Amino acid sequence: MSLDQYTTLRGVIDGGVARITLDNPPVNVLSGTLIRELHDALATLRDDRSVRVIVFSSANPEFFIAHVDIHILDEMEELREIADLNPDANLFQGVGELLRHQPQVTIVKLAGKARAGGAEFVAAADMTFAARETAGIGQSEVLMGIVPGGGGTQYLRDRVGRNRALELLLTGDLVDADTAADYGWINRAVPADGLDAFVDGVAEKIAALSPELIAAAKQLVPPADLTEGLRAENDAWAELVSGELPARLMTGALERGAQTPAGERDLESVMRSVAADL
Repeated sequence: MSLDQYTTLRGVIDGGVARITLDNPPVNVLSGTLIRELHDALATLRDDRSVRVIVFSSANPEFFIAHVDIHILDEMEELREIADLNPDANLFQGVGELLRHQPQVTIVKLAGKARAGGAEFVAAADMTFAARETAGIGQSEVLMGIVPGGGGTQYLRDRVGRNRALELLLTGDLVDADTAADYGWINRAVPADGLDAFVDGVAEKIAALSPELIAAAKQLVPPADLTEGLRAENDAWAELVSGELPARLMTGALERGAQTPAGERDLESVMRSVAADL
């Protein structure tokens, strides 16, 4: 099986482990092309019984998935075919739901930052291990004048509980790996120089199990049924994103460096400065 036909990700399969590297320069935004290619790659792997584990990492050590591409709102009609694959989810929720229901064990190796849609991807995976010194995760949509629209409200509540979910959703803060692990957002923080070896070890232990055993474990610990919550989230997101304020905030963010490495390193400060000047 080949995973070398894509432009925003690349993959290799070895010893029962598919290793998918996200590579969408300059900061790995979740673009329409990356969404299409993730759907295709996961569908390709779904029925391959030789693949027991899928590990996601980034070609950019600073950014796992920065967030959803701000320009994607202009592509929604072109992406309708992908959005319609899941009638119970919107385009962005569909990525997380595909990941949550993948038969293989899915692991995120988080070396850099994951905000908004990137944080939703992390929370949708079965496991996440993050570099203590360099990783950060934030549900930052509130800084754009919207609520999460890719499952973030539901995934956060499921992982960290209502009180902490509200803290993370309403501050939009980027939290470090240790805090994310303490909250239950990720599995654990490990030293950055040991992250590769640690994730490889976990993946290889799981890949040594039979597909039947892995399937049984995943069936006995199923993902929560979030259908109604996702529908409510989409309704709230759609109403907010169509307003004037998010458009002004997003335009201002792009003008001040969002979706560039310099702007994304402290996106929270960038966004708060934009809001302060409106």
